[in-house]
Amino acid sequence: MTADADLIKLYSTRILGLAADIPHRTRLADADATAKRRSPLCGSTVTVDVQVEDGRVVAFAQDVKACALGQAAASVVGHNIIGRTQDEVQRGRDQLHAMLKSAGPAPDAPFDGLEVLGPAADYKNRHASIMLAFDATLEAMTDARDTKTA
Repeated sequence: MTADADLIKLYSTRILGLAADIPHRTRLADADATAKRRSPLCGSTVTVDVQVEDGRVVAFAQDVKACALGQAAASVVGHNIIGRTQDEVQRGRDQLHAMLKSAGPAPDAPFDGLEVLGPAADYKNRHASIMLAFDATLEAMTDARDTKTA
């Protein structure tokens, strides 16, 4: 298969559908914390606002400026983030990372929809964009926790 055909296959209908359905796009005016992450390779960015109560995400917003793969990942994260603890988010992030970097299995529920990004493992230059939503969310959750305990 040619490189162009491989890339077309990578951007499947499912990935494009997820990219078109990113939830929680309105920023939170009263966020406990905000984090912005950027992929230095492609310039994709994700900014996340969170409200956290009793260690769980109760409100979430994201501003996603990324390729379709990064958008698809942000969509899955956004659809499943409410009610999650930092440990659950970290586990999903670590499983996604392992899937991309070392042929690990798809993440467990509730982030199992990320399995659609399995073919992106062959495109290392896209990995940072795919990880942005998780990385920004974890940073914001950490900042919210640290602010509340300070």
